[in-house]
Amino acid sequence: ITVKSSHQDTVTAAGEEGDDPPKEEPWVTTLKTTVVNIEVGEFRGHRVSLWDLLHSHYIPEENRKELLELYEAGELTLEQVKTVVSTIVTRAAAAAAERAEPAAPVNEPRAEPAATEAEPTPLHGD
Repeated sequence: ITVKSSHQDTVTAAGEEGDDPPKEEPWVTTLKTTVVNIEVGEFRGHRVSLWDLLHSHYIPEENRKELLELYEAGELTLEQVKTVVSTIVTRAAAAAAERAEPAAPVNEPRAEPAATEAEPTPLHGD
């Protein structure tokens, strides 16, 4: 029986064997037990596992699959996965926040210089 290369849900068997939890791939366990602080979106102020971040709406499915495959194959270290996932989630949450608040107060000061730039062009000559 070759289970190593299987990515299928090992979680679905939960509770079927009584008090023994289903056997989980060590790399999956590591991702579930490694927590990070992400100060964006719904994760602000919470410690979140890398597994949960990977499966959040911030990480596109194709990116998640690629990261999991590279990590499982040993091509990415845990630290590299943590960095990549944190970066993707932070950028995606920032982009989502910008879309949610298009008229943020940060944009207001920019309107002021635009008005003063128009003033120096004199309509009447010497």
